[in-house]
Amino acid sequence: MFGLKSVYFYLIALQITIIKMLKKIYFSSNYYNKSLQTKIPQQVYYSPNPFLLSIITPYKKKSFQINEIDPNFFWLKEKKKNQEDLHNFFWLNLIDRKIDAKNLKKIIYIWMLKYSKYQKKIWDSSTLSSRVISWILNIDIILNNSTFDFKKNFLNSIVSQSNHLKKNIKFEKDYSKKIEVLSALILSGLVFKEYDDNYKTGIKELETFIKDLFDNEGFPLTRNPNDLIFFTRYLIFCREIIKDGQKYVPEFLEIIIEKNLTCIKFIKCTNDDTPLFNGASENKLDQFDEFIDSQKKGGSTNNTLGGLFKIKLKNHLVFFDIGGPPKKKFSKSYQSGPLSFEYYLDGVKIITNCGFGKNISNKAELLSRLTACQSSLTLNDTTVTKFERNKLVNRVFGNSIKNSFKTYDVNIKNEKDLIGCSVSHNGYEKNFGCTHKREIYLDKENNYIKGYDHIVKKKDGIPIRYVFRFHINPKLTVVKTINGNSALIQVSKNKSLLFTVIDETLEIEKSIYLGGKKILDNPCITIIGNLVNKNKSFKWEIKKNL
Repeated sequence: MFGLKSVYFYLIALQITIIKMLKKIYFSSNYYNKSLQTKIPQQVYYSPNPFLLSIITPYKKKSFQINEIDPNFFWLKEKKKNQEDLHNFFWLNLIDRKIDAKNLKKIIYIWMLKYSKYQKKIWDSSTLSSRVISWILNIDIILNNSTFDFKKNFLNSIVSQSNHLKKNIKFEKDYSKKIEVLSALILSGLVFKEYDDNYKTGIKELETFIKDLFDNEGFPLTRNPNDLIFFTRYLIFCREIIKDGQKYVPEFLEIIIEKNLTCIKFIKCTNDDTPLFNGASENKLDQFDEFIDSQKKGGSTNNTLGGLFKIKLKNHLVFFDIGGPPKKKFSKSYQSGPLSFEYYLDGVKIITNCGFGKNISNKAELLSRLTACQSSLTLNDTTVTKFERNKLVNRVFGNSIKNSFKTYDVNIKNEKDLIGCSVSHNGYEKNFGCTHKREIYLDKENNYIKGYDHIVKKKDGIPIRYVFRFHINPKLTVVKTINGNSALIQVSKNKSLLFTVIDETLEIEKSIYLGGKKILDNPCITIIGNLVNKNKSFKWEIKKNL
């Protein structure tokens, strides 16, 4: 049955690949290029606020200077690594709009001469959408004092690119790219009266997009905090450009943004950072403070969103992954870390997952998805979730998961002396006949964190090596104590914590941290052992070292 399923996905991937190849040939034809050149707008309905671009890309005044660059060499210097960064024109958010305007026109003119016809990378839906957005938001300085021919060619280029997006919106399966396409269509429909249909199409498709992608609480079905940040940024952008165009903001858009901001407030750590689960990397969330502050009072009181359980008490903060894996089509960034957790004390992360290595390399990304890179349990060095290995399938669907598992028996406690949660998962049951149960609590009375881990063995006779990993923040140092069951975690010069495992020994091993833009070494506390015919349970705790 599993083989047939794999064959099915392979055949679908093959079909899509062939269609893409045929489309590439068609897109490169003169016939297709002419079909994109429809009616040129007679005028720009209004000039949108250029600083709206800062919602989706950082704004730093005068940090990208083009005044001294020879326009004839601007596109000659492009390299594969920064091709996308140049051709998306997001750097327009970084220029001096007065000084650089003249040179900008020359750069765009040369671009239109070289790239007006379809080219795969340069006309990629993400790059193209960003370029349309950037051009339109800066249309005032681009067209100001421009010749008639330049204006005509520029508007024709925007229309052609927008038409390409509209013709292919139904075929875009990548959700990240699709929100970019929809944003570009909505903006073009607002600015050009002749293309009001772009706006209508964009709004209609956006409503469907939101229904497909988010759960009832407004968290992406990918379970990826970085996706939440990315999509929220674009949804806010859509709302603001609609307001700027003096149109009524659809109710569904206001509702999802409100939910998204509640989710962001939920995952926002005391240091404004992002918890590292299911595809997340280091990402500051203070950019949303203004929008969160403007939210309606009240909001969600949930302690579980996106499969993450949040425990907060005084100066303690815990994020606990109690959710199962997403569906295959939403799983390309899923990290196999059921029952993993992250722990903060006084705004400093103590226990961490290793983060998502996408910003480093493809190899680092694949490595970071393994269970061993999460603060959880591995059996016989096996990752709970298997990932698709077929190159063709991966090229079409992303590095999606092949198998699934369930989390169950979720029991949330908020009692007089403690607050926390217990949960189990069956990811190891098929191969090893075992389930894993983890309990994490904050002790209200004594102000510390404690946990219990249980391996429940349902089949005898299979020798199993278990490893519990507690990855430590790479900025901290860890030293094993003499008695062998404790480790001293140095947080600062005057503050340290004691990690203790009851009736077990622990080791300090070298691990790697992949949550930033480069690989870092980090210490990892491990509890290692073997079991054959019995269950395994132990207690651990993290207290201030007095």
